[in-house]
Amino acid sequence: MSAASAAPLSYGLPAAAPFAAAYARLTEVLPTVTVLPGPPRRGEGWVTGAGLAAGGAELDAFLAWDDAQVLRDYGQRARPDVVASFGLHRYAWHACLLITLPWFLDRRVPRLPAGAVSLHRSTGRITADVAEFACLPGDPAAELPGARPLPDAEALRAEVRAAVAAHLEPVLEAFRPRMRRGARALWGMATDEVAEGLWHVGRLLGEEERARHELGLLLPGATAPYVGGAAFRELIGPRGESWPTRDRASCCFFYTLRRDDTCVTCPRTSDADRVERLSAQ
Repeated sequence: MSAASAAPLSYGLPAAAPFAAAYARLTEVLPTVTVLPGPPRRGEGWVTGAGLAAGGAELDAFLAWDDAQVLRDYGQRARPDVVASFGLHRYAWHACLLITLPWFLDRRVPRLPAGAVSLHRSTGRITADVAEFACLPGDPAAELPGARPLPDAEALRAEVRAAVAAHLEPVLEAFRPRMRRGARALWGMATDEVAEGLWHVGRLLGEEERARHELGLLLPGATAPYVGGAAFRELIGPRGESWPTRDRASCCFFYTLRRDDTCVTCPRTSDADRVERLSAQ
């Protein structure tokens, strides 16, 4: 373990402490993910958001990890654009939760540019260097350095969208030539990462219904640069069971490895197949 990895944890920046509880909840329900305070870490196994956005050697090494994982797990190589799609998902899913989960739990929205985040692929550790955040006027944290009170819930939702977009925009641009997709497809993927990441964690927290409601307000479908919306709908099973679902705005291309194995929210998956799979679960 490097000296950086072994460093004791402390919320040294005043603006970081208001997020400790939300990030601890994330680890409670997803023990494979640990959020560490402080500046991005570098060294063996770490990748920084800024390094990915630069589009050079750090991005090459990041995608080499996904390329090797596909070959190891599926016995075949994926197309380079498919590898890039997997890599972007695995980074963006975590990065979005750093912003959306504190908003969902505590109505606090950190500003985390790409240069404020790093991810350790093999251990699930992710750093968040919070220096500024938005909150509501009645929040006790509004008096802390770095706080920026906003007037109401809708303004805070706009801040969530803006914070996620500010973080992802340079990263998406770096991945764009690797993925061979246009801006609309990439922002569709960003929409899916926001919606499905918080939906999943909300379910683990026992607050799935509220997560779907909040996501519907956050992503109503006309909030550029995002493409589409949360767009949840209900499926009815043969015995009257009800399951929530949505249609992804993007595709991860996993079907190129396993033709019949699509995501349950993939537009390629029919409602009949979704009901059958959800019933089996």
